[in-house]
Amino acid sequence: MRTATTVEGSGGNWPEVTEFACEAEKLGLDICWVAEAWGADAPSLLGYLAARTSTMLLGSAILQVGTRSPVTIAQTAMTLAHVSDGRFLLGLGASGPQVMEGLHGVDFAHPLARMRETVHIVRSVFAGEKVQFSGTQYQIPRPGGPGRPMRVGLPPVSVPVYLAALSPKMLELTGELADGWLGTSFVPEGADAYFRYLDAGLARAGRVRADLDICQGAEVAFVDEADLAEVLASRRKELAFSLGGMGTATTNFYNDAYSRQGWADVAGQIRERWQSGDRDGAAGLVTPEMVLATTLIGTEDMVRTRLQVWRDAGVDTVRLYPAGPTLAARLDNLGRAIDLIRALAPATRPAQ
Repeated sequence: MRTATTVEGSGGNWPEVTEFACEAEKLGLDICWVAEAWGADAPSLLGYLAARTSTMLLGSAILQVGTRSPVTIAQTAMTLAHVSDGRFLLGLGASGPQVMEGLHGVDFAHPLARMRETVHIVRSVFAGEKVQFSGTQYQIPRPGGPGRPMRVGLPPVSVPVYLAALSPKMLELTGELADGWLGTSFVPEGADAYFRYLDAGLARAGRVRADLDICQGAEVAFVDEADLAEVLASRRKELAFSLGGMGTATTNFYNDAYSRQGWADVAGQIRERWQSGDRDGAAGLVTPEMVLATTLIGTEDMVRTRLQVWRDAGVDTVRLYPAGPTLAARLDNLGRAIDLIRALAPATRPAQ
């Protein structure tokens, strides 16, 4: 398995973020993804990291489709690919209605069609073609106007496209079109809740699982057995926010993902309490098992065993979110996890 991490600069701690990324590269990290969400934009930090690093891949995780035109996305990706000497990965996602409509003022409408058309357009731009597209979401050039098809004035470049997907239809689209899947809320024992849709999309395109980089993310923290219960309890509110606050009362892709993997009843109760304002009540419903199922928290033996389960489930790249109160502590957790992953024997992919 390859190793990855994710950074973001919303806290304004640019020197620490940069030092973390540079030290992670020295540890042998394969990929550093840069998040955007509702904070600092990803491309600015990616460009800076491209100048400060030399070996690890750099990726956007994610650029929100709909907040930039497809050609702007392609121009950004091509620029980052060229300045990084071909080390850039384009991660795209549909985001959700709260961020799209509440922050950007963009309708969260037809995300599947918007994503499909964006991928087709950016790849045509990457190939150096004149941009000419007629779809339900985008029409380039605008019909009836003075515009004529144009090429972007950058040399063609190959940029792998990853999609962040949780819903069944977006997972199918990922299998059909993408080079990689940026997943989260992943329970390896319930991986079929994702893989059956990914595999359907792969089959539709005449592809197999080996054609898709399965990139899954989780917090990693090495904890003494005596402190484990306390650490797990401290993560309850974070998970409750994902299940109850990431989205609206009716649209929450994280809640849906947990529900498909065996926690439908409790996930629904958590969302109800969170939406009603009972944050503590929502957090109290989160069990230690729910935290352990989707993280890499525990003793070294526990984390090693969990990584083996991830590997055997078909994960190709582990996106590590190292815990720790200081930069040194986070780098220590990251380095220990990288060492464990390197020591794992390769596994045969599960039957598809």
